[in-house]
Amino acid sequence: MPVRATVICENSVHGNLGALAEHGWAVWLETGSGSYLFDTGQGYTLLGNAAHLRIPLGDAQAILLSHHHIDHTGGLLDAVRAVRRASGRAGVPVYAHPDLFKDSFAERDGTLTFIGVPHTRAALETAGAEFSLSSEWREIAPGLALVGEVPRRTTYETGDPAMKHYDATGRIVTDPVRDDQTVVIDTPEGLFVVLGCSHAGIINILTYIRERTGTERFHTVMGGAHLGPAPEEQVAATLEALHTFDIGRIGVSHCTGPNVAARMAHAFGERFFFCNVGTVATSD
Repeated sequence: MPVRATVICENSVHGNLGALAEHGWAVWLETGSGSYLFDTGQGYTLLGNAAHLRIPLGDAQAILLSHHHIDHTGGLLDAVRAVRRASGRAGVPVYAHPDLFKDSFAERDGTLTFIGVPHTRAALETAGAEFSLSSEWREIAPGLALVGEVPRRTTYETGDPAMKHYDATGRIVTDPVRDDQTVVIDTPEGLFVVLGCSHAGIINILTYIRERTGTERFHTVMGGAHLGPAPEEQVAATLEALHTFDIGRIGVSHCTGPNVAARMAHAFGERFFFCNVGTVATSD
C-alpha cells in the first residue's frame, strides 16, 4: 500500500520556518489503511507543528505508541483531545505495550529523573483514550503492524544503562525497555519501517521483522536508533551489520545522535536522509 510519513516532532528543524523542535518523536502516517499518529513527542510542539504542517489529526484512525518514555508520550493527552475534537468521535484507540504506565527514570550524575508517561491512565481515559495493550506482534490494520517485544540476540546491542526502573523486588535497576515497538507497513516495493527509539537494538529489530514477515527488502527504515549514548563498539558493529540488510533508504533522528547520524550519512550516501521536523518520506 502507499505510505506517506511526515515527521511532526523531532530534535531539530532545518529550513522549515514556523516549525519548532523539541527532544521528542512523533510521525504522521498516511497509508492505504488510513492515517495514524505514531508517538506524540514531549507535548511542547505536537499541536503547533501539526497545524503548521497542515496535518489533520482528526483523521487519525488510532494513536500508536512505541514505548512509555515522556519524549514519546508527553503529548498523548493533547493528541487524544485533538483527535476527538476534530473528528467528533467519542473515543480514540491507543495501541501500546502493557508496560506503558510503568515508573521509569533516567540517571544522570547520580540523580534519577522520572521519564514515564506524564499523565495518569484515568486522566487519559477520561479524555477519551481507549487503550489496547499487547506485547505481541499484531496487525493494527491490513498491511500495518506493531512488532511487539523484540528478541534480544546480538551481543553488542546491550541497551542504555542510564535507563532505570523498579524490578520485582522494588530495587532500581537498568531498564531493558521491553516495550519499545516499531511500525511495519507492507508496500509493493518492500517494508516501510518506522522506529521508535530502538531500545532493543536496530539490528535485533530488523532481524525480527525479516523473520516474521519473510520479506528481505526494506524500502525505508526511519526513526530513532538510540546510538547517541551507545559505546563505540556498538556503533561500529551496528553500522557494519546494517549493510547486510537490503535497505533502500535509511533516515535517522532523535536519539541516534548527530555524530552517529553523520557517520551513517557517510556510510549510506544517497540512500541516507535526516528525519527532522517536516521531513516527508514516501513509498514511491
